Amino acid sequence: MPNPICHFEIGVRDQGKAGKFYSQLFDWKTEPAPDGSGHTMLRTGTDTSGHLNTLGHEPHNYTIFYVMVDDVAATIKKAEELGGSKIVGPLPVGAEGEFAWLRDPEGNVIGVYHQKAKS
Repeated sequence: MPNPICHFEIGVRDQGKAGKFYSQLFDWKTEPAPDGSGHTMLRTGTDTSGHLNTLGHEPHNYTIFYVMVDDVAATIKKAEELGGSKIVGPLPVGAEGEFAWLRDPEGNVIGVYHQKAKS
């Protein structure tokens, strides 16, 4: 299975200000996250969407993309074998899936995500 980019996340201090910026710059639509998590969803007009996130701690400002994988734990193991490292995860995303953040051998942070099958 190919592993497409499936989502992106932009860390900000002020979601309203950042949402207005991306909305006006790229004509993206913003809306509150449907799960009540406090995120601001960014609808790009394509299958790939993202969200603005305020962590409340460092790093305040970051940009990360997520790659869809079949197995988050196996992907972490493979990344470590290839010289990468795990930052966080696997962690659940509600009942819908799980994610992890990895660091590549050059220090870049990427996310991996697995969507659970809908029953």
